[in-house]
Amino acid sequence: MVAILPLTEEQKKVAITELGEVTSRVPEDLQALKDWIKKQPHLRARTDEQFLIQFLRGCKFSLEKAKEKIDNYYALKTKYPELLRVTDVDDPDFRRFHNVGSYCVLPTPLHDNGPRILFNHYTYGPNDFSIEQVLCYGVAVSDVLMVTDPQACINGVFYVLDFAKATTSHVMSLTPNLVKKMIDYYVKTLPFRIKGICCINLAPYALHALKMLVEYAPEKIKNRVFLCGSDLSAIEEEIPKKYFPLEYGGENGSVNQLYVGFNKVWDDHREYFKENADYGTDEHLRVGKKMNFGGDVAIGGSFRKIEVD
Repeated sequence: MVAILPLTEEQKKVAITELGEVTSRVPEDLQALKDWIKKQPHLRARTDEQFLIQFLRGCKFSLEKAKEKIDNYYALKTKYPELLRVTDVDDPDFRRFHNVGSYCVLPTPLHDNGPRILFNHYTYGPNDFSIEQVLCYGVAVSDVLMVTDPQACINGVFYVLDFAKATTSHVMSLTPNLVKKMIDYYVKTLPFRIKGICCINLAPYALHALKMLVEYAPEKIKNRVFLCGSDLSAIEEEIPKKYFPLEYGGENGSVNQLYVGFNKVWDDHREYFKENADYGTDEHLRVGKKMNFGGDVAIGGSFRKIEVD
């Protein structure tokens, strides 16, 4: 019997119809990934079944795609550890950022059984934390959801970013080079389906900057980016108001309280993150074509947008 989290009937239905999961074949697929990992001289990777099943689901049970994503996942974490590799969730700066309540996992999924909503707002000063610390925290949230939240794993994630309190410094810290790295990570390595990215309360300068940055994203992601001003009714079709937090007139928890309970998640997984120090890649031992993430992010095309007020 495999050691993976149980799914609800709705989650099972999505896993089967949208991801191609065949329950009877899961143990065989997991073993195939474990055997492959053992044969890679350059790769030190987890073989936890809950971790591996997510790569299978995120790649619609294509073993070859799952292998590629696992390899990319650890290669990028090794290449950019300051940005992508969290090993100590008790680090004072990590907990200090957590406790500003900037990043929240909302309790009710979009449309009740859709993607998990990840909510971010700027509750910290631009000089309080480096942009690497801020983005690294988001990476840690994704890492822990992979092994704790079947809803996000099966139905994907929907990001909501509130720029109401964002300053010019906040926005300009997102340089094209940094954005390229994060796009590589989220698109080429994470086995989550990104169902939408919604940016709200955008001032004109922020809208202009984000338009330019979105151009570095693949076309598939561009078509899932929604930009708007203060009128949330403009995105009602994408995310109805009830799925926003209480502070925004919704019914989906309180951003001023949700982060408090999430401390227990970090406490419960401190050993899991410590183990991250043992995993990664040694590119000197890689057999065949060397890993290269440089300069191959798709550029050009258009993306869907909602004009700012």
